[in-house]
Amino acid sequence: MFSPASNASGTTRYSTVAIILHWMIALGVLTLIVMGLAMDHLHLDTMRVFQFYQLHKSIGITVMFLIVLRIGWRLTHRAPALPDDMPQMEKKGAHLAHLVLYGLQILLPLSGWAMVSVSILGIPTVLFGTIPWPDLPVLSTLPDKAPVEAVLKTIHHWASWSFLALIVLHIAAALRHQFVLHDNVLQQMLPVFRASPSSHKKRETP
Repeated sequence: MFSPASNASGTTRYSTVAIILHWMIALGVLTLIVMGLAMDHLHLDTMRVFQFYQLHKSIGITVMFLIVLRIGWRLTHRAPALPDDMPQMEKKGAHLAHLVLYGLQILLPLSGWAMVSVSILGIPTVLFGTIPWPDLPVLSTLPDKAPVEAVLKTIHHWASWSFLALIVLHIAAALRHQFVLHDNVLQQMLPVFRASPSSHKKRETP
């Protein structure tokens, strides 16, 4: 069972919806990263590459919708607080890292969608082999797609590596809170933990 989280000033847990969205997005992102590395570095036959790209696009679009829901929920529901004794510079760094993570989670699927829309191959996107997905307007009708596609590929490539680096940093910070600082920061997002009574004294900023 997920622990309920209050929206009052004494919030000590992320809400059930926030926790579910967080871990669904995390699973989707991890899958996309593994697939992206496989497509870039493994020598796969043409049909397998096509299947991987279609599945990559399908999962990417799904994750994009989940991220929009996650941001909408985050803007309307108070999050638990960072520890009161956490240095202000660390708090500011944590908030900045979260903002960048959200930004990259929007940039990556949009740049991927744009890249597909302007692709000179013109392969249609069919989500999970069932739902036709449209190209972005304007991009699909450009007379000279190749240079635009090259720029978008570069953006998507480096945004992906930046996102991976931030994910590693995010995980490292969470583990530091759990095993070095021994506070409740990680437990606030884990569905199997309940906040300890002492955490009611803490509050989190967005």
